[in-house]
Amino acid sequence: MDQQGRVALITGGNRGIGLEVGRQLAAAGLTVVLGARDAQAGERAAADLGAGSVVLDVDDDAGVRAAVAEVRDRHGRLDVLINNAAILYDTWAHAVDADLAEVRRALDTNLLGAWRTAQACLPLLRAGGHGRIVNVSSGAGSLSEMGAGTPAYSVSKAALNALTRILAAELRRDGVLVNAICPGWTATDMGGAGGRPVREGAASVVWGALLDDDGPTGGFFRDGRPLDW
Repeated sequence: MDQQGRVALITGGNRGIGLEVGRQLAAAGLTVVLGARDAQAGERAAADLGAGSVVLDVDDDAGVRAAVAEVRDRHGRLDVLINNAAILYDTWAHAVDADLAEVRRALDTNLLGAWRTAQACLPLLRAGGHGRIVNVSSGAGSLSEMGAGTPAYSVSKAALNALTRILAAELRRDGVLVNAICPGWTATDMGGAGGRPVREGAASVVWGALLDDDGPTGGFFRDGRPLDW
């Protein structure tokens, strides 16, 4: 698919994987808009890429709608949504005594934040006929691999995977492909030192954004290869 003229919005786009995804999408010819909770951080990151930015806090219903309206007014379209914003990799926690307020906070951002942003973007994604939603997930959300620890993060990512399946089925007839992508353990502020380079994790996400119309939907992938749910 020719990517020229297509517009991508990335939540949590001012650093880490989100920023590198923006860099790679821009290199592929897309117009990139970085969503960031802090206006100045978003503007600095966007200036580095030659991209645009919007203030976008995925926990804020009105703010999400306003950000999407700004993208619409500025560009007249939206073709790709990267649901990248996420919090709380709770390596210190266990389900048996987890702080449920922390769990709720993770669900609000990692699941409901992606959900509300997708809902706000759907009119534009449907209108183009070739929309893409990439939910940045994690192997920690795979039921087949899940074990002890990181309860808030793991449960929120498993729920995001479930949302991916449902949205993909509902949007198939509209030409909107929806996939969950695991970037792998990546050396970011959240992932910590020792992971693979950010550019490699981001490339896994970019693959899902640049799928042709006959590409997969409703899948869970890392580096273009299917993962077990």
